[in-house]
Amino acid sequence: MSHEVRAVVARSKGGPVSVETILVPDPGPGEVLVRVQACGVCHTDLHYREGAIGDDFPFLLGHEAAGVVEAVGEDVTDVVPGDFVILNWRAVCGRCRACRRGQPWYCFDTHNARQKMTLKDGTELAPALGIGAFAEKTLVAAGQCTKVPQARPEAAGLLGCGLMAGLGAALNTAPVSRGQSVAVIGCGGVGDAAIAGARLAGAARIIAVDIDDRKLALAETFGATHIVNSRDTDPVTAIRELTGGHGADVVIDAVGRPETYQQAFHARDLAGTVVLVGVPTPDMKLELPLLDVFGRGGALKSSWYGDCLPSRDFPMLIDLYRQGRLDLDAFVTETITLDEVEKAFEKMHAGEVLRSVAVF
Repeated sequence: MSHEVRAVVARSKGGPVSVETILVPDPGPGEVLVRVQACGVCHTDLHYREGAIGDDFPFLLGHEAAGVVEAVGEDVTDVVPGDFVILNWRAVCGRCRACRRGQPWYCFDTHNARQKMTLKDGTELAPALGIGAFAEKTLVAAGQCTKVPQARPEAAGLLGCGLMAGLGAALNTAPVSRGQSVAVIGCGGVGDAAIAGARLAGAARIIAVDIDDRKLALAETFGATHIVNSRDTDPVTAIRELTGGHGADVVIDAVGRPETYQQAFHARDLAGTVVLVGVPTPDMKLELPLLDVFGRGGALKSSWYGDCLPSRDFPMLIDLYRQGRLDLDAFVTETITLDEVEKAFEKMHAGEVLRSVAVF
């Protein structure tokens, strides 16, 4: 049996999205049908709409989501109908070389549902990051569902992508240690999550860098101890001055441009760590003096999805949220309907929101 549901579809490159009726099949072996309760509007969805990730149109957008399991297929044992889950796009296989060496957060063979969701005329949809959660119901692989304690769906779902990327950059990839100094370049949703993660880890000094005073003020609410407007001040000089002339122990680039990465590289202390979590475009190139790469030592790291393991990290972070130690609600700027997703893209592009979240 198929389920007719409303969903947000991108039919062509650069065109506006539309809300359409799609068909979602019952789950087969290893699959789960999820009734989506909330889904965040992420930059990745905009990249899909713009054709920056692929050209497999039409896309079923949405991936940063939480909901309730409605039905499960054969061989599914980790979740049952009625479970509250966060969706994730890293369903680890347990068999690839990364998983076998005990690093499943680098899994090289993540999997998705085998059956296809379609338009009413039978046209197959390509779900964003294998999820497609701007829909009243979606079909995913069982490993893409992580059961967590009941929480506000609008907030919990954000761990499915952007917030996990920032939190994980600080907690997993760096990882930040107690008493360290941390600088975060770029104070959107991912950057603010990195700031929150650095605070959770016990960083003594957290320096927020951005060109927008509004974002810098908000960064302070997430734990920044110092702010630097890089439109007016050289951020490398400012970070060094705020760290005794040495540079920060950890610098997180949440923008992902050659200019910001160079700033991060030169703003870190000797033997310090740079973490790239902002996503560059395919055309970007980086030039650094190789002698400085050698002479400054330390580590230059990239953070994929915050190097998270959903089964490990999502329940822990939801527990912190429920205890009042991690304010996920503060990342929800507004709640919207499916019909307002296109307008939410415009607000996101203009930097007016941390997250718009579609609720069902």
